[in-house]
Amino acid sequence: MTLTISRRTTLALGAAAAASTLFKPHVARAAAPFEQPKLPFAEDALAPQISARTVALHYGKHHKGYYTKLNELVPNTPYADMTLEEVVKQSKAKGDDAIFNQAGQAWNHEFYWQQFAGGPTKPNAALEEAATRDFGGVSGMNEAIVAQADKVFGTGWVWLVKDGDKLAVRGYQDAGNPVPDGLKPLLGIDVWEHAYYLDYENRKADHIKTVLADRVNWKWVGEQFA
Repeated sequence: MTLTISRRTTLALGAAAAASTLFKPHVARAAAPFEQPKLPFAEDALAPQISARTVALHYGKHHKGYYTKLNELVPNTPYADMTLEEVVKQSKAKGDDAIFNQAGQAWNHEFYWQQFAGGPTKPNAALEEAATRDFGGVSGMNEAIVAQADKVFGTGWVWLVKDGDKLAVRGYQDAGNPVPDGLKPLLGIDVWEHAYYLDYENRKADHIKTVLADRVNWKWVGEQFA
């Protein structure tokens, strides 16, 4: 009897030990260094110019994916202790394309969503005056943005920037933006197909014209210019 009890006890203790190993409570992982900001409006707030479905996919899949990938790449690198903007600048300068592509797209989209919040509005006096001086007017500025978008082959961005005291339009491939070039971004138009294809199919120019006319918070853009 004593031997039987000992064997049962031993078996029970062994099973308990195995269970404690198998079912050990999960230890929460440290928070990721970069976190996607919340969308600054409801998903349907940009409709009909940009549909709720496009926003849901653009923000919830594409934008989120850049943060996910970036957070897989930066641990145990100097980038883990930088701000997102610093990562964009440093990775571009060092030619770390894998890091730059994810950080650039994460940053670009943060800017992209902000320029629509509270819109549409008209340009303030300072921005309108600058547009008149540098492009012949707001309509001329918008035409320059659309024209530049046509020059971006494939994926990329078109940016309205402040270059010194003047306005300028710059086109960038893929994740590019004007920050590493020392230019101040004022407006960013995403010309990746996921930004417009569900709503406009291949009519990229129509998408850009509509967004500029009826979605952008030009008051916010003017504040960046000021």
